[in-house]
Amino acid sequence: MSNASEKPHLDADRIRSLMESEGDGIKENTKHLNAQRYAAIDEMGPDVHEQYRRQAREIKEDAIERLPELIEETKEAVEANGGTVYVADDAEDANAYISEVMDEKDAESVVKSKSMTTEEIDMNEALEEADVETWETDLGEFVIQVAEEAPSHIVGPSLHRSREDITELFNHEFDVEESLDTPEKLTAFAREYLGERIDAADVGITGANYVMAESGTIALVTNEGNARKCAAIPDTHVAVAGIEKIIPSIRELHPFAELISRSATGQEIPQYLSILSPPVDTPTIDFENHDVEGFGGDDADREFHLVLIDNGRTEMRADDELRETLYCIRCGACANSCANFQSVGGHAFGGETYTGGIATGWEAGVEGLDVAEEFNDLCTGCSRCVNACPVKIDIPWINTVVRDRINRGKDPGFDDLLVDGLIPDEEESGTPLRKRFFGNFETAAKLGSATAPISNAIAGSSPARSIMESVIGVDRRRELPSFERTTLRKWASARESPVENPTRRVVLYPDVYTNHVQTERGKAAVRVLEALGCSVEIPDVGGSGRAPLSQGMIATATGKAEDVTETLLPYVEDDYDVVVVEPSDIAMFRREYERLVPEADQRALSEGSYEILEYVYGLLENGAEPESLSSGDGEEVAYHSHCQQRTLGLETYTETVLDRLGYDVVTSDVECCGMAGSFGYKDEYYELSMDVGETLAEQFSTDETRDRTVVASGTSCMEQLDSLLSRGNRHPVELLDPTRTE
Repeated sequence: MSNASEKPHLDADRIRSLMESEGDGIKENTKHLNAQRYAAIDEMGPDVHEQYRRQAREIKEDAIERLPELIEETKEAVEANGGTVYVADDAEDANAYISEVMDEKDAESVVKSKSMTTEEIDMNEALEEADVETWETDLGEFVIQVAEEAPSHIVGPSLHRSREDITELFNHEFDVEESLDTPEKLTAFAREYLGERIDAADVGITGANYVMAESGTIALVTNEGNARKCAAIPDTHVAVAGIEKIIPSIRELHPFAELISRSATGQEIPQYLSILSPPVDTPTIDFENHDVEGFGGDDADREFHLVLIDNGRTEMRADDELRETLYCIRCGACANSCANFQSVGGHAFGGETYTGGIATGWEAGVEGLDVAEEFNDLCTGCSRCVNACPVKIDIPWINTVVRDRINRGKDPGFDDLLVDGLIPDEEESGTPLRKRFFGNFETAAKLGSATAPISNAIAGSSPARSIMESVIGVDRRRELPSFERTTLRKWASARESPVENPTRRVVLYPDVYTNHVQTERGKAAVRVLEALGCSVEIPDVGGSGRAPLSQGMIATATGKAEDVTETLLPYVEDDYDVVVVEPSDIAMFRREYERLVPEADQRALSEGSYEILEYVYGLLENGAEPESLSSGDGEEVAYHSHCQQRTLGLETYTETVLDRLGYDVVTSDVECCGMAGSFGYKDEYYELSMDVGETLAEQFSTDETRDRTVVASGTSCMEQLDSLLSRGNRHPVELLDPTRTE
């Protein structure tokens, strides 16, 4: 049976179909796994968890740097143990070698445990072509093998299927005496059915979560005992692993053992952590007599083959931007933490083999940009996956780099990449019109403000909406922003500051939306800062580069970042504090600018910049009078923080300030509203965006929350809440405005 399936083009119909057919199962399972991960980290202790993450990252950085020598060390160790190592250039090479092993053993049947690397090389299909019967023994893999589907998740390949689905599938495919209508019956059937095939198999195939170069040892991390059986019962064991799985020795295994199950499923430790040094000196169980015997002992003539797969990994290692992908330990945390993945799963958010945020790096490196292009835009750059990743891979940056290369219409050669990876003079040569529009939204905002209110009337007309939908794919169901004729900068320049002896000097960064669309939150920020004794200046500066970066237009984003840095750094050097209203822009200063501007400039700007409620909190902590601000007097508030606020750990400042000023705050635990900047405007993603947001709408429509004042910190959040709820919403700083009136 084949477990591969042809993946249709990802469009609105495909997304809608997957949400309807698989969305409920994926959402329930991934949200549960993500919640379990949080609980496991809390139980371990966030500081301890972070220490293991740092250690794991350092080990992977070192191992990938020394990879060629570690491959040679692994070969020497395995061969000294009596095994064989084969380093395969690509999938065809690997499958040819594995088929040769089958021929030498006259193998008619193979049993295997879960392995994404064997999925990557289509090993099952190659063995079928060689007339070798192949059985997946992991229950999830067995389910999708029977269903002839591709995995929908790196860790849980059948997460998209309900127990009822599986019951119907097995009842149809197998001659069962009674319906397999309970989890216990399904498990018992699979155990017996696959147990017979394991006992009769000629060859057992496993993956390897880690390969330890010094001793030739492999580690298998599983929640089922099938991997040990596949390795131990057949006389021949073939382990298939990417070359990136090699670590120096068993001494480096500890942080990974602590992290992988917590990251994947929220378990403190996996059910099985098998450490094998085949084919000798590794004890295995004689399942008939329950005696312990060794591989290669007097009673057994065992063979072991370790097949190490390159398949593009050497080129990825030489690619400064894709290299981090090789640090991946295949835990699936990036998928479980991703709001879009939670709604559609890996059959949409994935390529030929890999799923979730990290899939873009793997598929671009292994399969090519054309495969990564199919799902790359599902990454919205919220950066939650960075915090979730046990080895701290900057997954959004990898997705952005791949998006940039796709835009160019070509994959830069690795030699060229080392010289000039961005190729700025070719920045928009292949960028689609829609991405250019959203990436250069600042230009549209300037024009919209200059010609408002006429521009708003024209943009909102039916003919204009029809053209926008057909030409640049802006969904007509989404309300467009309304531009203000008087920008925040114009308003500020026309007034005199009431602060005569300021305690602090502030430069308020006028992001594109605050300056041209949501000017009221900007005005409120100015009045709040002035009420707390600060003088406020609003500089003439453009967008942070967030918009073009989200479209994969890295050179354009770099240019904007350089302009912003050049404008704001003199203020920082003159002892001004930079205050930012939009969370995605403070995230740019603190994270993405590390990639876009010189290190010293980024560090200075980051250290001198604050999110608005973070700054208000600091002022209040340092003696500013809270009585200067609008008091809550028990006003009930429902608060939703921006996803990048959460990843930076800033949302607590808003909660604390509102509480201190007498507001009764209920904070949503929904991590993403689904809007994600321009993402929610795009016609193929509109329904997905609304599906993600539905959980937030439900939380703000309960008996406890439906009558509360809704506040949200980010532009996208405010726009999405306007679409989801019948009542309006405000930015938290507007509640603090001393001139506020109901």
